[in-house]
Amino acid sequence: MERGAVATALVVGGGIAGAVTAAALRQAGVAVRVFEAHAGAADGVGGMLMVAPNGLDAFAAVGVGERVGALGQPTSTMVMEDFRGRKVFAFDGLPGLPASRTLWRSDLYRVLHDRAVELGATVEHGKRLVGVEEDEDSITAVFADGTTATADVLIGADGIRSTVRALIAPDAPGPEPVGLLGLGGWGPPVPGIGDPGVMHFAQGKRAFFGYWATAEGDTAWFSNLPHPGAMSSAQAREVPAEDWLRRLRAAHEGDHPAEQVLAGARDLQITGALEILPAVRHWYRGRMVLVGDSAHAPSPSSGQGASITAESAVQLARCLRDLPDLPRAFAAYEGLRRARTDKIIAGARRTNNTKAAGPVARAVSRALTPVLTRTLFTPKRIFGDIHAHTIDWDERVGA
Repeated sequence: MERGAVATALVVGGGIAGAVTAAALRQAGVAVRVFEAHAGAADGVGGMLMVAPNGLDAFAAVGVGERVGALGQPTSTMVMEDFRGRKVFAFDGLPGLPASRTLWRSDLYRVLHDRAVELGATVEHGKRLVGVEEDEDSITAVFADGTTATADVLIGADGIRSTVRALIAPDAPGPEPVGLLGLGGWGPPVPGIGDPGVMHFAQGKRAFFGYWATAEGDTAWFSNLPHPGAMSSAQAREVPAEDWLRRLRAAHEGDHPAEQVLAGARDLQITGALEILPAVRHWYRGRMVLVGDSAHAPSPSSGQGASITAESAVQLARCLRDLPDLPRAFAAYEGLRRARTDKIIAGARRTNNTKAAGPVARAVSRALTPVLTRTLFTPKRIFGDIHAHTIDWDERVGA
């Protein structure tokens, strides 16, 4: 295969990962067809997420940096607090980097989908992958409706429960619950909360609480309730919202300002059990390769899921553009990404363990956090090498 000889690609999964991968591949000159199992687009699906500065940089590489940077609201400062609402430390961002953006997942999806189509990718819905057929020169995707599609390469952008991952490595691990449930919504204003660019995180006595002012003047919030075992979003939504609110109010009784916010909570958003993907040993095999949550899903506690997905999409496209054969391109791609994503996943796991700690461990954590923060950690040490990460699209891989 000559340099840049990958001419066609099938992308399995039409969400954020699939759309940004399709856009990056089109910029690399690859013809792309995207296949999504669900019958329709993902408009209006999903809650809120954060795109960090490194994610904005990766989205800029596919031509949507300004569009993504205009979504939602900027989050320039993160404040860690105790259950009384007292500040432990604040992270004001890094010099020279834009503020993170807190936005709706569906809004990000629409920008990325439109960019992929604008660049010439095609998107088909109702196409559930059930198998593949490979030969020396191509790979064919087989869908549940009996149709097929053939290309040079097949990319699994199909999420944390990836079908493509199971085809690459049938013994690959699946997602694991981290011991937390995710719920969120809106509530009344909190005096002294600061402007909408300030996001607060509080280690409560029994649960973790995050909150910030909205441009409309109310308070957006989320809570991570300790919960052993799995619970899907569908299962969590079977529980009446009032039952969840009663549980949330009991968990945050005596926590400030969670108690006040939850007293007037409305429009509950229910995520279910938060999950993390253990290390996947094989990101590629033959003509198949993984991108996004199918390869590395760090759990929402990282604040990096969408950002590192975009990074991986761009790096994969660069490697397919610049290297002369699939084995070298896939190996270079994994080499560029694995150490970084493993580090972020490990950090998310530590955060999850702290959030899910029992009462005694939680009390010890509250007592030690101010000391450890002052002596061992600084915002630059914690966030610098993650948020300041940049990708040079014009630089040739292997040059």
